[in-house]
Amino acid sequence: MSLLVKAQREGMTIARVTPETADWRYVGFAAYRLAKDEVLHLHEDARESCIVVLTGAVTIEAGGERYTSVGARDSVFEDTAPYALYVPPHVITTVRAERDTELGIASAPATGRHPTRLIEPSQMKRSVRGKGANTRYVCDILPQTEPAESLLVVEVRTPSGHSSSYPPHKHDADHIPHESALEETYYHRLNPSQGFAFQRVYTDARDLDESLAVEDHDVVMVPRGYHPVVVPYGYDSYYLNVMAGPQRVWHFKNDPAHDWIAKRDAG
Repeated sequence: MSLLVKAQREGMTIARVTPETADWRYVGFAAYRLAKDEVLHLHEDARESCIVVLTGAVTIEAGGERYTSVGARDSVFEDTAPYALYVPPHVITTVRAERDTELGIASAPATGRHPTRLIEPSQMKRSVRGKGANTRYVCDILPQTEPAESLLVVEVRTPSGHSSSYPPHKHDADHIPHESALEETYYHRLNPSQGFAFQRVYTDARDLDESLAVEDHDVVMVPRGYHPVVVPYGYDSYYLNVMAGPQRVWHFKNDPAHDWIAKRDAG
């Protein structure tokens, strides 16, 4: 099975990953495009969700609450954070587009310990990671410091000609605090949209080793292994990451062959 999920160019559903289609246990992800006044219905019995308004604006009814004008960006490449809504399991949710909208919806197992809540851009931590041609711009949408049962959600913008998720790192071993076991999806966007990027997913033993050419709206599944991204000159990259595993904490291990880069930059 390929780790690359190609985007659908027409219709509401752009791409979708479930534990069943990915052959794993935790992460679910779907991306949707909604025209103005189009409606999306959502309901999860045993999973929490994080609805990220990537572009556009929506009205959301969930858990007896109504949230209007959720979303402000025209492009994921704007230098600003998104709006998001956390939804626990068993909550019937209706999303209506106030204008043309793109959504990313993350899900993972949950029992319902936390209530529905709006996550505004001002609540999200933004940071710069890396140096030189390894510089990228990170926004923590739902980090481990904020309430959720399983989900971790983050978005990253990577400039033209840069590397990202680099040096190559992995988080597939239950060895906390040195490393945590987390499945992950990457939802890729490119600017201009006809561009492409490269992502490699590989293990130390090379029993998994895929090099993938990703286009606008494609999804890459990372069940295990290292997973760097490289962006060709002339195109900017964006990706939305969803992670989940047996423990809701992010600890990663760099590939020892390339860890010298991180040590040099830290110095």
